[in-house]
Amino acid sequence: MTRLYLVEDHTIVREGLRAVFEAAGFTVVGESDNIAQSLSDLAELVPDVLVLDLGLGARSGLDLLAQLQGLGLPTQVLVLTTSDRPRDIAEAVRMGAAGYLLKGTSGRQVVEAIHEILQGRRPSVEKESGVFDALQGERNADPLALLSARERQIMRMVVGGQSSAAIAAELNLSPKTVDTYRSRLMAKLGVHEVTGLVRLAVKTGVIDANPT
Repeated sequence: MTRLYLVEDHTIVREGLRAVFEAAGFTVVGESDNIAQSLSDLAELVPDVLVLDLGLGARSGLDLLAQLQGLGLPTQVLVLTTSDRPRDIAEAVRMGAAGYLLKGTSGRQVVEAIHEILQGRRPSVEKESGVFDALQGERNADPLALLSARERQIMRMVVGGQSSAAIAAELNLSPKTVDTYRSRLMAKLGVHEVTGLVRLAVKTGVIDANPT
């Protein structure tokens, strides 16, 4: 059963999301309206998906994303917010968000988005909201701009032919965490197989097409 955690500073919104998710068969294992409590709960509960608002009073959900990266959790992040600024979208994705939805999205579409990111895909509803266009603009400017430093590192190791087990041993991570990073970076880059990742690595200079 898919386990969710909600971070949203409006109680009524959290209650509405909980009702939608529980009706869809998900389990909401916790919720919070602040970053400190959220990080503590996430480290303990390790949910499958974190549904995150960027507007958290005086703080930003981007701050939580930045700190969450350091925990190395397999939790996927779905941003659900009001901000449609391309900079916020690109930054959230660079920090590991597997999906970015606007609050005008229907409950059904949010549920579908969760299923999609658990399958390693970007939510299809992003194409309807302008989020996809913002991400495509970032990819066109710099295909690797959306990757975190850790994702770039794992990309180099994957295209270098290392297995998830070998990468995990070298980076002191679990193979499952490596697979999660791998799925995320491939989704961000819009590639679906390692051969496509290798072609992109050659194109962007991550690896040399003609090693000597």
